[in-house]
Amino acid sequence: MNRHAIRAIYFFELARAWRTLAQSIATPVISTSLYFIVFGSAIGANMNAIHGVSYGAFIVPGLVMMMLLTESIANASFGIYMPRYAGTIYEVLSAPVSWIEILLGYVGAAATKSVILGLLILVTATLFVDYRIEHPIWMALFLVLTAVTFSLFGFIIGIWADGWEKLQIVPALIVTPLAFLGGSFYSIEMLPGVWQKIALLNPVVYLISGFRWSFFGVSDVHPGVSLGMTLGFLLVCLAIVAWIFRTGYRLKQ
Repeated sequence: MNRHAIRAIYFFELARAWRTLAQSIATPVISTSLYFIVFGSAIGANMNAIHGVSYGAFIVPGLVMMMLLTESIANASFGIYMPRYAGTIYEVLSAPVSWIEILLGYVGAAATKSVILGLLILVTATLFVDYRIEHPIWMALFLVLTAVTFSLFGFIIGIWADGWEKLQIVPALIVTPLAFLGGSFYSIEMLPGVWQKIALLNPVVYLISGFRWSFFGVSDVHPGVSLGMTLGFLLVCLAIVAWIFRTGYRLKQ
């Protein structure tokens, strides 16, 4: 294992986040804080509790997960797309570094930034609502697994995209709508029967449900199923990345 190569890629990507602090850290925290102010404090004060949890606290896991999905994809996709766009990716590919080491550097940095953002938003949420974390270890596990999984997904998007516009297509047109419809602001048990079954086809439901269970002990889906879905998507992304490096898809062109 070439630890020097992993460390070089990892810290280079982390340094980019600190160079663009306003865009990488401040903007997601501020935008999510606005959700807490509007939905948690203003609207939530006039809404009934859900599963015995105040509305302001109920939406905390959903908002953190929604941010985690979008930021993990954005960090990883931009991180690998820039070397392709600038042509410096060929230097990495020609170096004595395996694809696993490249993946650990890029995806590890993207996931680290997302986890830091998630923790910052959890701290920020305490300024607006009172919430508890009943299962902190499971919360950390879901946080890290989701960050790694969607960083892998973002890595795939960054390789697939052949223009700046394509970097935004999947997050804007697919992931964000699925996050909004995945129970970020409500429990799917509040939906009519038919729509509950349709909602279960949304993979984001399982992520948010498992993460919310780690906070309050309540969920729309069994936490074991949520964990299994996350691990399954992680394995699928790993298989796709392995195929990309084996075939050179969009890397050696």
